[in-house]
Amino acid sequence: MNQLVNTIAQQTLAEIEQAGLTKRQRPISSRQGPSVTVAGTDYLNFCANNYLGLSGRQELVDVAKQALEQYGFGLSSVRFICGTQTVHQALEAKLAAWFHKEAAITFSSCWDANEAAFATVLTDQDAIITDELNHASLIDGIRLCKAERHIFKHMDMADLEQHLKDTQSKRLRCVVTDGVFSMDGDVAPLQAICDLADKYNAYVVVDDSHASGFMGATGRGAVEQAGVLERVDLITTTFGKALGGSNGGAIIGSKPLIDLYHQRARTTLFTNSLSPMIAATTMFVLDFIDQHPELREQLWKNTNYFREHMTAAGFTVPASVHPIVPVMIGEGKIASDMAKDMLAEGIYVVGFSFPVVPMGKARIRVQMSALHNQEQLDTLLAAFKKLGKKYKLI
Repeated sequence: MNQLVNTIAQQTLAEIEQAGLTKRQRPISSRQGPSVTVAGTDYLNFCANNYLGLSGRQELVDVAKQALEQYGFGLSSVRFICGTQTVHQALEAKLAAWFHKEAAITFSSCWDANEAAFATVLTDQDAIITDELNHASLIDGIRLCKAERHIFKHMDMADLEQHLKDTQSKRLRCVVTDGVFSMDGDVAPLQAICDLADKYNAYVVVDDSHASGFMGATGRGAVEQAGVLERVDLITTTFGKALGGSNGGAIIGSKPLIDLYHQRARTTLFTNSLSPMIAATTMFVLDFIDQHPELREQLWKNTNYFREHMTAAGFTVPASVHPIVPVMIGEGKIASDMAKDMLAEGIYVVGFSFPVVPMGKARIRVQMSALHNQEQLDTLLAAFKKLGKKYKLI
């Protein structure tokens, strides 16, 4: 084995540890839910993307079992060889209808969807204009593309417009944004983005992973909440958050674009199909969300309650309406130490620090679920108040 590369890896790991930035995994032995079991101890769980509480629901398990019996464990193939089952086509048709678009294509993750979204369509004759705080999967997808890259200041519409003016000679301009930015929970000004795209003849791609299933009047996401569901050209999203919590993702848009992804997207041409059991269960989830609006209502009730009480207690919580509630700490080591102390209080949360967030902007990212009850929320608030005083945050 090469010792130099191992030495460099060990040095880097030591630096990460010394800075208090080591990200430790805590194996969970229970289903995902409002509480989880770690090393034989139950903790209240406030750090999952399980917004509607569907990840551990028995109804989804039962549907997955039925699909496993009918379709098997996997396909050992890519889509265009022998990896397309009827369940994949049925899910894509359902996704298109659910998001009010013409067509959809599924991937094994939204990361794969975002890697396909740009290089498949754009060339060196084109330009991408991307929000500076877009998700890492969008950033990597853009890096794979030969289009000229322009980065606009976070949610700054004047800066976006300037980039649109500067790129008018390009064949195509693509404006890319998260619907909801996962570190701060802030919601993109999608109506203003669509207005500018219309003005300068650009098309819009929105990764709505942290909104699909619960934002908007019927849960169609930040695009629905902003009133631009039918104006956005492409939506990318994940099945790994509110839509069941497993793997998988999709691009939803016009039929010509989706047909092109089927023909040219490398992350579908050269990798196995989405598991058929996930495809079947995701179809069930879309119907389940429509049939249970009370889950969305409870999620917003929990979110508003926690935000209001944390602000009243004196914590710094960025203004937003989203169930991602970052409690700003500042120093990475303090965020990490405080998260450890929260475990001693029976609360499972995680400190986020560099390089996941910028230096000096470490935080504990709290995430609400529809399954959290009043007693659990009050327990969380009491723990934050106790430790907030210990660490002189309030």
